[in-house]
Amino acid sequence: MAANQAQRDDNLLEDIQLRLDTLNKSERKVAEAILRDPSAATRYSIAALARAADVSEPTVNRFCRGFSATGFPDFKIRLAQSIATGTPYIGQNVEPDDTVAEFSDKIMLSTIASLDKARQALDPKALASAIDYLIQAKQINFFGMGGSAPVAMDAQHKFFRFNIPVMSYDDALMQRMVAAGATKGDVIVLISYTGRTRETVEIAQHARTNGATVIGITMPGSPLAEVCTVVIEVTAPEDTEVYMPMSSRIIHLTVIDILATGVTLKRGADFLGHLKKIKESLKPTRFPTT
Repeated sequence: MAANQAQRDDNLLEDIQLRLDTLNKSERKVAEAILRDPSAATRYSIAALARAADVSEPTVNRFCRGFSATGFPDFKIRLAQSIATGTPYIGQNVEPDDTVAEFSDKIMLSTIASLDKARQALDPKALASAIDYLIQAKQINFFGMGGSAPVAMDAQHKFFRFNIPVMSYDDALMQRMVAAGATKGDVIVLISYTGRTRETVEIAQHARTNGATVIGITMPGSPLAEVCTVVIEVTAPEDTEVYMPMSSRIIHLTVIDILATGVTLKRGADFLGHLKKIKESLKPTRFPTT
């Protein structure tokens, strides 16, 4: 199992190139079709790739399984993950001379691949524990600084619907004061991709000292993860100290959606009427659909 996982974590394009001479004639044609244009290969259906390689669809499936993929969709996700060179301070898989079509496609594919990797790493027990704390909270505060601030704001927009007092803060001084005033029953959700911002870690410690529950959405093993009540570990193949936060922010927004959905389901069917009333309040503000 460990060997299989190690192979899955390798760069798939490099693996295909290295094994090219060991493949049989039909599988080598598949490999060459992929290596000619890896980005195009991520957009192919299995039938399209079979046509491009001039082989049968079962041959493509056999090729994919030979590289430890469960099937063609899984293979395409891993292929997208392996397309990752980079232009510093822009996007990890964007090249300076990319066309609009090329870099937009790369960003989409990279985000899809990153979401799938994060999905595999999420701990359902940690999510369930966080949802239980949120549904019992007297009040909820979402904290995020820098690139995490918009995620905290999005969380406030979602959670205000649950009849629980909720706020978001992106200022470190405000966060520190809110943490100082927190008490037992309060829940503070700290969002930080790196989990290494000194102020964020100190704020989490202050909140816990005062009796609040602290939920961290952050990198596994980070300083922030070590001081939280519950940690939702988020992994993304993105160095936000060099690149703009792209896929990592999308993953954090998705985790907020998961938590909001969990709270909605815990509230039960009787709560749906309240959500419907909020949604219907917006109808007068919109033009009718045609």
